Amino acid sequence: MIRANQANWDARTPVHVASAFYGLDGTRTADDWFAPFEWDDLGPLAGRDVLHLQCHLGTETQAFAERGAARTVGLDFSGAALEQARRLAADSGQDIEFVQADVHRAAEALDGRRFDVVYTGKGALCYLPDLSRWAQVIAGLLRPGGMLYVVEFHPLLNSLGPAPDPGRAPGDEQLVLAHDYLEGRGAIRSDTPYTYTDGPPVEGATTSYEWRHGLGETVGALVGAGLTVDLLRETDLLPWKRFEAMEQAENGWWRLPPEKPRIPLLFALRAMKG
Repeated sequence: MIRANQANWDARTPVHVASAFYGLDGTRTADDWFAPFEWDDLGPLAGRDVLHLQCHLGTETQAFAERGAARTVGLDFSGAALEQARRLAADSGQDIEFVQADVHRAAEALDGRRFDVVYTGKGALCYLPDLSRWAQVIAGLLRPGGMLYVVEFHPLLNSLGPAPDPGRAPGDEQLVLAHDYLEGRGAIRSDTPYTYTDGPPVEGATTSYEWRHGLGETVGALVGAGLTVDLLRETDLLPWKRFEAMEQAENGWWRLPPEKPRIPLLFALRAMKG
């Protein structure tokens, strides 16, 4: 299933590179993908070694180099995505190393190197079948005193879907619980030619697999790996417009309109290695 996902992300890459969603023509910057609270939580990066797991095109990875990280490394299993990530970093004049590997084999791929900060999220955890194993990998990648920072779509968001109702006006969709919040039912198989960005259908491998992970499972896996969770945020903001009814917030991100219930759409978690 992981090999199928790798092939699928290789196939998605040309669509993503050309999409308005990623704005690689200069319409979006690396900072666009970060909420202000992320930089507060991460603290100064000058002089620190930063590893970005499941980095895809490296659009976020560049922000760490721009903020003065001593060394910035991005890791992803898609060779096609990393080819573009290297090109984009070079075009921006950023000295970033990109390593191709499945995240479960990150320690071997990085030759045992350790980091001050490991960053991941925004659509990453759903592609991992076993969070306990993932957390053990993270613990091995961190130096003593190092930090894991996860910013990820909330499991509640992943469990919601719009209810079909032809009587409602456009943009007035009713959200209902349509998918599992909790883990435990195994992989969810999808076979679709479309990705989450604008653009033409994906050509080639269209099958992918995802796994549900509840917030409790995520926290429990990290604690079980010996890390100390010292911060957990929930926010109603998203960096892109997931539902038609969403409105743009002051910082350019998106949230449901004020007449809708306030629910968490994204969470941020910081865990430290003693």
